[in-house]
Amino acid sequence: MTTPSPRAQDADGGAAPPHTVFLSYARADQKAALAVVHVLEDAGYGVWWDGLLEGGERFSRTTEAALDGARAVVVLWSKTSATSHWVHDEATRGRDSARLVPLSIDGSLPPLGFGQFQSIDVSHALGRPGSEPMQKLLRAVAALHEGPLPVARPVQAGVESPMRRRVLVATGLAVVAAGGGVALWRAREERAEARGAADADGARRVAVLPFANLSGDPEQRYFSNGLTSEIRTQLSRNARLRIAGQASSQKAGDRQDDVRAIARALGVDFLLGGNVQKAGGRVKIAAELTDGGSGLTRWADTWERPLADVFAVQSEIGAAVATALSAAIGGTAATANVQVGGTANVAAFDALLRGRAMYEAGVDEESDRRALALFEQAIALDGRYAGAHAARSRALVVIGNLYAGHDERVRMYAAAVDAARTATTLAPGFAEGFSALGFALASGMLDMRGARAPFDRSFALAPGDADVLSRYATFRSNLRDHARATEVIGRATILDPLNARTFRSLGDIRHNAGDAAAAIVAYRKAIELNPTLGGVNASMGFAQLVAGDHDAARGSFSKERTAVRRLPGLAMLAHRAGDRAAARAMLAELRAEYGDRSHYQYAQVQAQWGDVDAALASLQAAWDLRDGGMMLMYADPLLAPLHRTDGYLALAKAVGFL
Repeated sequence: MTTPSPRAQDADGGAAPPHTVFLSYARADQKAALAVVHVLEDAGYGVWWDGLLEGGERFSRTTEAALDGARAVVVLWSKTSATSHWVHDEATRGRDSARLVPLSIDGSLPPLGFGQFQSIDVSHALGRPGSEPMQKLLRAVAALHEGPLPVARPVQAGVESPMRRRVLVATGLAVVAAGGGVALWRAREERAEARGAADADGARRVAVLPFANLSGDPEQRYFSNGLTSEIRTQLSRNARLRIAGQASSQKAGDRQDDVRAIARALGVDFLLGGNVQKAGGRVKIAAELTDGGSGLTRWADTWERPLADVFAVQSEIGAAVATALSAAIGGTAATANVQVGGTANVAAFDALLRGRAMYEAGVDEESDRRALALFEQAIALDGRYAGAHAARSRALVVIGNLYAGHDERVRMYAAAVDAARTATTLAPGFAEGFSALGFALASGMLDMRGARAPFDRSFALAPGDADVLSRYATFRSNLRDHARATEVIGRATILDPLNARTFRSLGDIRHNAGDAAAAIVAYRKAIELNPTLGGVNASMGFAQLVAGDHDAARGSFSKERTAVRRLPGLAMLAHRAGDRAAARAMLAELRAEYGDRSHYQYAQVQAQWGDVDAALASLQAAWDLRDGGMMLMYADPLLAPLHRTDGYLALAKAVGFL
């Protein structure tokens, strides 16, 4: 039976009230949030909270629309929510628009910036709708609606409103998540420790927000985005700076928030933003450095040059920012005034930016191959363009992994290694080149031993680049270096706190380390940030399966769109439930659809079934075909039944783990 949406109808069959109340809370406080929802809903108000998000909706877009449309913003302050960037941002929006209704659910005081607003202490009133604190809440909400208290709608005996049914579902999910509470706090502590380590040397955290495209042509956005990325890369080479990740900076820049709220959301000290106009062979760039604490401008400048001088402008911006920050850092924040791995050829630079925009979109095989062609065009225009060689290397590995047959795959992997080595030879100080080489050796050639030095070098060259950190942490995790991987990914989550992929990597790392509860918390955060992120539902399902929560795992696998990840999980669950026929049918379906491209997945399934001999045979076949999944074999919890076998240890040695 399909439950009707509360947006469509209420319990009495009439139109549901509009969502005029927005509820902001920390996920750990969901039980208290549900109690408040009950009170407001029973009083006749339409309440928007994130339990209303339907599958497939974009979290940020839907949430922001609901927040902007609300007449009252009810914020649940607690020791947990006081440290939440999201709650701070939503509370700031409510405060600045005079719509804020603050509640204290555990007796704690609101954080700095909100102490001038008296909170209603409901810590002893949760579950008591008729109590005076809850009546104060209703009076405050009514005042913002410029009217009296609404007449509460009677609830017929034996009839649940659609909202209540949704609440019950959410409560069930909260019970599932309860086991991850300790892990959540542990993850927070790890992030705090990582931040302390990152700042111990006096480094300053900077977010480079997307430069606005003022050309009047939406098709030119790739250029402004690419320029933003290049400036971010240049600044990341400065050892005294920690640069917020691209994904988080992009997401924060898209929000129309106060600069201080953006700085808090990203956990940075300074924001660099600006705009770009490209027309008639000329480029005009404006840049501004803002103090995230005060909101005051520290430095601003503009440049108008021939397009051929865009590289010089990038260098000037990087140097000017470093100089402006040097006073705050308390020393000289020198940065090389050159573009490591760059080019002086405008056409080559343009081809790289177009290819990068297409590659990062990750739409399908056609778009990935078109991106590869653009990277090769950039190289044809400037054979010494290290950045283009590195980009080509990464594209070759991805296409080989996802789309190529065996023979083409082998050729692509060899070409990827050559391209990455060319990048490192041309630009020995280019972190991305070494990261690409490590990726090509590990994921392509399955040479985990050979990949160690280039990955280590990439980390040494760019310790403030979130993307480099995330790749390095994942690699160390695959080597079972769990402590190092956790430390590094902690830094990445600080630099890139709004990037769903970073939290998916954190989940993978904790899962590999045997901490399924912490992995589930990280995956849940990734889904919250991007509900459509590929593979994360399956990753969540595998962690839940390992944790023994089979019902939750089944729900997660059912949400996974990719069959090569969904079917193995369902086959494992069916086998554990004793339905061997269904398990074999799912494995047969996987074979029929993917054939020789999924031997690694066969090994995972067979290992979980307890069929060690079949699992080892599948793993050997994956190695023979150079299946990229083999780079995961050493730390993969799903292969644990094989870990002590001679065949497994021999393969681990062949791949370079031992």
